[in-house]
Amino acid sequence: MKIALLGGSFNPVHLGHLILADCVCDEFGYDRVVFVPTFVPPHKHVVCPVPDEKRLKMLELALAGNERFVYDSCEIDRGGVSYTYDTVCFLEEKYKNVLEGKIGLIIGNDLVADFNKWNHAEELASKTDIIIACREDVDEVETESMNAPVGEYGNGKDELSLESFPYPHKIVHNPSVKISSSQVRQRAAQKKSFRYLVTEKVFEYILNEHLYER
Repeated sequence: MKIALLGGSFNPVHLGHLILADCVCDEFGYDRVVFVPTFVPPHKHVVCPVPDEKRLKMLELALAGNERFVYDSCEIDRGGVSYTYDTVCFLEEKYKNVLEGKIGLIIGNDLVADFNKWNHAEELASKTDIIIACREDVDEVETESMNAPVGEYGNGKDELSLESFPYPHKIVHNPSVKISSSQVRQRAAQKKSFRYLVTEKVFEYILNEHLYER
């Protein structure tokens, strides 16, 4: 079984995430994409937090009915800072009896610049097949609703570009979809339409649980 990892806050999971996972499966022949919600990201201050169980519930609702998509709560269960290297090691062990080749590591092109600062970056690049996806910024998202970089991340020092990215990688040709979790949170808070930025079940769950309301 060929397995790829897609990590993120998934606060909430949106159609852009699902489109990307679908493209990775179709373009590179992956049998399964494992969505892993982070517990404490090492490179961001998280705003608008919701309980972990509600992020997991939204993933459950969004992925239902697609046998190629699953989620794993390993980073939440592990606690502490969520390092992708630890998660890859966990998934290698979990799927060791069925895993074919290296785990695919899906990252947005916005993460390329600081990849060399990730925990065990060299080992991570060796352990995985890095898959770089197109990710566009959403112009109307306000700064206050976005997760802000912390520490040495995003400070402009020693940043890589896609052209200078030194690790073996593939580029997935996913559609350029201008959707972000920050945008969904902002529009929900402002009572603006966001129905078609997420799946129908996730949309209903956000409304019923009064998530992101100010």
